[in-house]
Parts: sequence; structure tokens; C-alpha cells
Amino acid sequence: MNRSPDRRLFLEDSMLAAAAAAMASAPVALAADDKPTGSPMNRVRVAIIGCRIRGRAHAAELAKLPDVEITHVCDPDTDLSAELAGKVEKQGGKAPRQTQDMRRIFEDKSVDAVFICTPNHWHSLAGIWAMQAGKDAYVEKPVSHNISEGRRLAQVARKTGRICQGGTQNRSNMALAEAVDYMRAGKLGEVKLARSIIYGGRGSIGPKGNYDVPKNVDYNLFMGPAPLSPLTRKNLHYDWHWDWQTGNGELGNNNIHSIDICRWGLGIEGLCRSAISYGGRFGYTDAGETPNTQVCVFDFGDKTIISETRGLKSQPFREGFTGGWLFHGTEGSIAGNSLFDHAGKMVSTFSSKRRSESHFANFIRAVRGRKREELNAEITEGHLSTALCHVGNISWRLGQEASPAEIRERMKGIKAAGHAADALDRTLSHLADNMVDPEKTKFVLGEVLAIAPGKEEFTGNAKANAHLSRDYRKPFVVPAESEV
Repeated sequence: MNRSPDRRLFLEDSMLAAAAAAMASAPVALAADDKPTGSPMNRVRVAIIGCRIRGRAHAAELAKLPDVEITHVCDPDTDLSAELAGKVEKQGGKAPRQTQDMRRIFEDKSVDAVFICTPNHWHSLAGIWAMQAGKDAYVEKPVSHNISEGRRLAQVARKTGRICQGGTQNRSNMALAEAVDYMRAGKLGEVKLARSIIYGGRGSIGPKGNYDVPKNVDYNLFMGPAPLSPLTRKNLHYDWHWDWQTGNGELGNNNIHSIDICRWGLGIEGLCRSAISYGGRFGYTDAGETPNTQVCVFDFGDKTIISETRGLKSQPFREGFTGGWLFHGTEGSIAGNSLFDHAGKMVSTFSSKRRSESHFANFIRAVRGRKREELNAEITEGHLSTALCHVGNISWRLGQEASPAEIRERMKGIKAAGHAADALDRTLSHLADNMVDPEKTKFVLGEVLAIAPGKEEFTGNAKANAHLSRDYRKPFVVPAESEV
């Protein structure tokens, strides 16, 4: 049924406010096997590689699991590894060993599994090295820095028989799994459109310049596979997200989570048929390279994913709904964990007899049982969702400056054109709220990229294919397919 844009937006307003309220009031449930029984005979000895924000979060979660011992922590920054080692000692009573070089951990036969919380450009290689050394690996999102190395990561997991989980933890939300089952059973009718919404303020990272690397950091190990380029931003840590050599922008940093859910709900197995992205780094001039405002449209033939990413100060997508995922079917819609009818009225909120479990507990359970199929986010799924983010970024990086009128004209020719036009209108309103004139600070309108059927490469586009991998700095080299 076709509806006017005004009517469609009015229904979404009421629907998303209700979905946000339902998610806010939902209890956090943990699975019964979050606290597995065990003995020293099945103790799992683990290492955390990368000791900042995610490393600290991993340590806190692992401390909740019986018979899991954090024996090593690793970071090129000795201050960070010392800080995390102290926290681990307080949590468990025993201080882990500290090292700057992850290879020392891979050489230690006492380590059973590693948790990789490094910057993005290290994710795949660290996972590959770990599994080749006989370790199981939990790899934070995005699981790769480029498409090719993500596929190598999945291939190594298969070849070595190691357990490898991606860090897209919403896959362990069993209420969300029930919503996915509902769609897979056809109860939402034909579901042809999913949307991924991530809005969050990101300020300037300061002017580009030449900055000193902190003395407590081994910069060679920090950069690893990337070129050993001078530090051009004020903060070594975290702001690497906005440098193409080490990060993947906000699309790869946060939108990966909801794009993964969109793929999961739509039942998409491979990459899209084509994609296009537009956006820019608006509101300030700084050392960052990646867009802080970005829209991507992924065409899967009979299905479409539209993602919206914002890094400037932003109003919520709808009142009460700051971000997440939406599915539109012929029999209704799903937003968050709630089901809505065509009138925008909430029908129910999904819950599950299978209670949600910690993503970490799920990984440890699979490690103990040696059953890859028990993983909620097996690495191949993480690779494919991450690869979509890379496709969107490649489109943008190959783009040209364009006016809003030119972008609007281009959007007319794509599927889900009405929703794509809505996304552009929201983006223009958002920029106006931030005093950005897109006629003066131009958008970049990316290339339309066609994906070769059944492959992870682009059709007839050598420039795009050049972004599938990178030149690795020896000895930090991801093995070629023939070497896996």
C-alpha cells in the first residue's frame, strides 16, 4: 500500500516513540548458562589484546564468568596495559602478565583464547595470527579493516578449526532473535526494506599537524600493518577511527551493529548487488579524514538497506528514538524489539523463552564445547556485515562533490526512492541545525558500485577493487588466499 510521505512520517513518529519506550523498560535478562559450572580442569585462560575502552569492557565481562582467567594483557602503550592489569588483579586477585607485542602471547601455549580489542587495522591480522597459533579468537567489530582481510580471517577459522566470534553482541539478544524468527516465518509479510540509524555527536579532533608519539607507546607495534606515517592528530588513541589508514569512520565504528541486525533480519547471505554513499566531513576542518555525516543505500535486488550515520550534534531520528534498526514489511513493521501494525500501533514487544546471554559467555561456551555452530555471531557473519560498511566507504571515497539537487536526482533512480529521499531531507535539516550550508561546503556523492555476483569484488571498477585490500608493512602482513 502506497502512502503519502507525510502520512508515512506521522506513523513512524508514533511507532518509534513507542519502540524506544518499550526498549527502555525491558528488563536485562541473562541466560542461565551465563554462570556455567566448571572445575579447574576446564579453566579457560585468556589474553586481552588492546587495553583501552573495549579492553576494559571485556575484562569486566570476563570477570563475571567462572573458570575464566585473564592471564595476559597486551598493548603497545605500557600505561594502558599496566592500568588494565591492575583492574584485572583487583577483580580476580591475580595480576596478568603484561606485554607490548601480541606475538609473545601467541607463542605462549598456556593461552587458550584471545580477545582482540585493538584499533581496526589490527583486527583481522591479530585474529589470523592467534588462530594459526592454536588460539580461539573473539574479534571486536568491525572485524576487518578491508574486505579481503575479513575473508582471510573467516577462511583461517575454517582451516584451523578454531572458534572465532565477531563482536556484534546484539546477536546474543534473544528477544531480537525472536523478532528475526518472526520475520523469517513470513509473519511480517514481505520485508524489503531495513534501516540502520546511528546518530551521535563527535567533535573536532583538532588541526592536522605533526605530533609527538607518547614515550610510553611502541609506535611501530601500534601501526602494525599500516604505514609508519608521522602522527598527524593530537590524540593517538581513539581518534585513529577517523584516519583511513587505521579506522573506518563512524560507519565502521558504530553503524556496523545495526547494519548487522539489518542483514540478520532480512536473511541476507552475501554482499549487495550495488551500493552508493553520500555525505561529508561537515562543521569543522580538522585532522580527520572520514565523513561525519553519511548515508548509504545497499541494493540487494529484492531488498534494500539504508543506513544513516551522523557525527555532528543531532536531534533524534524521531522523538524518543535516538537510533537503532527498523524493518518495513507488507504486514507491519519492527522497530527495536517491538512489532507494529500498519497504523503505527504497537502490537507486541518481543521477548523470548531463550533468555539473552552475555556475548562473552556464548563465546566461552563454544570454546569449551568446540562447537562453532553454538556461536551467536560466527565470524563469517561479522565479516559480511563489516564488508558492507567497507563497500559504503569505498563508494564515498571514490565520489565527487555534488549539490543537494544532484544527490536528489541520483536518488530518484534507486529502489526505496521515497525512503532515500526522506533520508536526504533529514540530512539537509540536520546540517541546517548545525549552521552548515551544503551549497558552500559540498557533499561528496559517491560512485554507484556494482558487486560481481557471488564474489567479493567490484564489476568493471579497478579503482574500487584497489580498496579491497591494502599494502601491508612487513612483517605485519595478512596472508594471501593461497597461503591460508
